[in-house]
Amino acid sequence: MRYISTRGEAAPRGFEDVLLAGLAEDGGLFLPETWPTLSPGECRALRGLPYADLAAEVIHRFVGDALTKEELRALCRDAYAGFRHPAVVPLIQLDPQSFALELFHGPTLAFKDVALQLLGRLFDHVLAKRGERITIVGATSGDTGSAAIEACRDRAAVDIVILHPRGRTSEVQRRQMTTVLSPNVANLAIEGSFDDCQDLVKAMFVDAPFRREMRLAAVNSINWARIAAQIPYYVAAALALGAPEREVAVCVPTGNFGNVLAAWAAKRMGLPITRFVVASNRNDILTRFLTANDMSARPVEPSLSPSMDIQVSSNFERLLFELLGRDAAATARTMRDFRADGRMPVPDAAWQRATAEFEGFALSDEDTLAEIRHLHETAGYLADPHTAIGTAAARARPGDRGVPIIVAATAHPAKFPDAVERATGLRPPLPPALADLYAREERLTVLPNALSDAQTFVRRHALRNAA
Repeated sequence: MRYISTRGEAAPRGFEDVLLAGLAEDGGLFLPETWPTLSPGECRALRGLPYADLAAEVIHRFVGDALTKEELRALCRDAYAGFRHPAVVPLIQLDPQSFALELFHGPTLAFKDVALQLLGRLFDHVLAKRGERITIVGATSGDTGSAAIEACRDRAAVDIVILHPRGRTSEVQRRQMTTVLSPNVANLAIEGSFDDCQDLVKAMFVDAPFRREMRLAAVNSINWARIAAQIPYYVAAALALGAPEREVAVCVPTGNFGNVLAAWAAKRMGLPITRFVVASNRNDILTRFLTANDMSARPVEPSLSPSMDIQVSSNFERLLFELLGRDAAATARTMRDFRADGRMPVPDAAWQRATAEFEGFALSDEDTLAEIRHLHETAGYLADPHTAIGTAAARARPGDRGVPIIVAATAHPAKFPDAVERATGLRPPLPPALADLYAREERLTVLPNALSDAQTFVRRHALRNAA
């Protein structure tokens, strides 16, 4: 299995190198050179497997000879052993057509745990084999940071620095990051938006001397291994609802496009997914694109669903590459134009190919609260604001011949207790392992939105720990 860059100027490489590199040297994102497939018979053979074993079977198709299936299965079993639900990613019926795929039963109560608990173990496996050390730098709008820190804390060959937008995460999200006092962990609160944090991380990766010096690696969904580790839960959900004999649809609340891209990859492998609903909040660039081919960036507006407060959806570049017929030069040119003036000139033919599979939906904060209340009153279900946007999108969409729709339930309601209490009058408690979160000591550093300051901090952190 080899991987290529969406911008065409980085050399193809294998899974291990893609895992450690994250972003390609040309600024592009890695994708499989050829897509692996699951035949109907292979899909049926996955039915009834424990989730960890199913995940290993699916992910191994992207790994090639980097790990044996037995090695990968052992890593998956270890990664998911600590999840609070025995099914790892249970499927809960909300109404006759909609099913919540609960992805928040990991240690930090968000869907990012499903991929990052495995990535932490993959990093350990590969680095031990190579005798190397890396510095992980990541940006978070709320959930990736805590999941990445939890996966990488106290690992001998990994240092990790997470950038988050100061004051733009929930208190639970922030504290889950800043109360981890392990010496290999550092948190930066950047004066700016998530897009500013993401831009700083990308700038560090394209600074070739700095990247080599620090041996930078990524945990954001720019890292293909993260996407690969998210594909299995869509496979598991589709099989539970009758695939491959029965079609399903998927609805994903998303800002950075990675989670819905994983669902699209499951279809590319052979799952019978008829439609993808991309659910957004007031930061609705993806909805505007899918509705009117308007991919134009606007200022990020804080919302009740901060993990989706994004205007530059990094993973969209991977889909764009496919929509443009894998034309790397056209992809690079389109992304440069977007960076230059904030508008992405997607050709009409490519846009029409996107709308044949994807549709957009956006919800205001007021309507998000109403949906949280509706779910509680009609289904007895407490949803966080992100999940509620997904369920509202699923309900707003007319049914297709009884096709069930899988809604990605991306975060535990206790991560956003203020919004849930405002909508329902109930304040969801944190699970016992996090019950003392508000009393824990915090550690973070506030920095301006300046690349030089961020690089200086990362260098000092990594060199201190390597000494």
